[in-house]
Order: sequence, then C-alpha cells, then structure tokens
Amino acid sequence: MLIGLKRIYDKPSITDGKRVLIDRLWPRGVKKSTANIDLWMKNIAPSDELRQWFNHEPDKWEAFEKKYRKELEGNKHLLELISMVRSTDVTLLYAAKDTKHNNAVVLERIINERL
Repeated sequence: MLIGLKRIYDKPSITDGKRVLIDRLWPRGVKKSTANIDLWMKNIAPSDELRQWFNHEPDKWEAFEKKYRKELEGNKHLLELISMVRSTDVTLLYAAKDTKHNNAVVLERIINERL
C-alpha cells in the first residue's frame, strides 16, 4: 500500500486513503468537525520535550531524527500504524510549515524500512 505525507491545511484528496493526524497538539485554526481525519494518533508524535527542543530548526534535524527514533522504540502505536499501512493507503497529516523537517518524514522512513 502507499503512504503519503500532507499538511493538514492542504485540501483532502480522494487518493489520500486513511488520513491520520500524527501531531501531539491539535493544529491551530483547524476545527475538529471539519478536519476530515480518520484517526488522531497523538501518542506517536514526538514528546513535548523533544518537540520544543527541536523547534523546527533544520540544523538540529539529524539529532532530532535520532532522538525521535529512540522515542518510538517499542511504541505500540507505531506497530498499529505499520499494520494499517500494510492493508490500506495512508496519508500522514502534520501541521508543520517545513515539509522536509518534521515528524511525518521520520515516520514515513521508519514505516518504509519495516515494510
């Protein structure tokens, strides 16, 4: 199956498959009633401590990815997400403005490594 990445602010598409929000905090300016998500997996997101430390600073990207991977070790929600991707198309939704340096990018890499 396919896995995609998309900002939650982008328009939904029929090709998105299951739309899974993977941020710990609900995105600003998005109403839950109109968010068009199938699942909110906030327990798979980086810890508040890691998220605040990273602060979307690209020069911290490599360290962030290592630390986030460490946090995900043994995370049952990651296994749930991998299982979901095995059976259907999934789009990981995130709020970050930076499309290259965010937790969805790391999750996509991990999922592809394990499939």
